[in-house]
Amino acid sequence: MHSQTRDYFPYVGPFDPCPPIRVKTYQVPPQLFMTFQPENLPQYSPMEALKLGTLWPALFSPYDPRLSHLGRGGT
Repeated sequence: MHSQTRDYFPYVGPFDPCPPIRVKTYQVPPQLFMTFQPENLPQYSPMEALKLGTLWPALFSPYDPRLSHLGRGGT
């Protein structure tokens, strides 16, 4: 399985007024790793699917709010 978290390193200018965030992260949607939807994919139970937001475990993408605005090595 591919990691859904990607990193990038934004440009840090010599005259930036704020302390820079050197590494920023973002999530890649899991459907980008599937060329087509295979037959007989395992499914969550209906209640679990409602809680997680998807019927198929292969398309589940966890959300970590700490990574959305701080970056992995954020300050």
